[in-house]
Amino acid sequence: MPAKTAWAHLPNAQHIDAVLADVKVRPSTWAAAQVAAQVAAQVAASHAARDAALDAERAAVWSAIWGAVQDAIFDAVQDAAVDTIWGTITALIAWDSAADLLDCTPDVLRTMIDLAEPPVCHQAALLLPYAIVRFGQ
Repeated sequence: MPAKTAWAHLPNAQHIDAVLADVKVRPSTWAAAQVAAQVAAQVAASHAARDAALDAERAAVWSAIWGAVQDAIFDAVQDAAVDTIWGTITALIAWDSAADLLDCTPDVLRTMIDLAEPPVCHQAALLLPYAIVRFGQ
């Protein structure tokens, strides 16, 4: 039986686990996705996600899993991909609804970044590298 993670109780735990598993298999793909994503949009979205995750009900979760997720990421990849991976996982921690965007293509997410209101545009920006990795674009 696999060890229980610090984030196992979150609604998006299976997606976080899947991202971390994919990172271990294709770390260079994740590093390349960071270059392909809109970095400026990711930074703004990352701040919004962190703020959402630190709201009262998620603050304890954030504190409990921050180190565990960081360790899992650093074990899997080089520094170049860390921000990309952490952005994806942050979106999944901060917003349960972020999982609804995991099947979107990069083009759909880029459109959402440009046209959607927060928090959807933030979710799209943070999940864009995931979509680039997933769909190979």
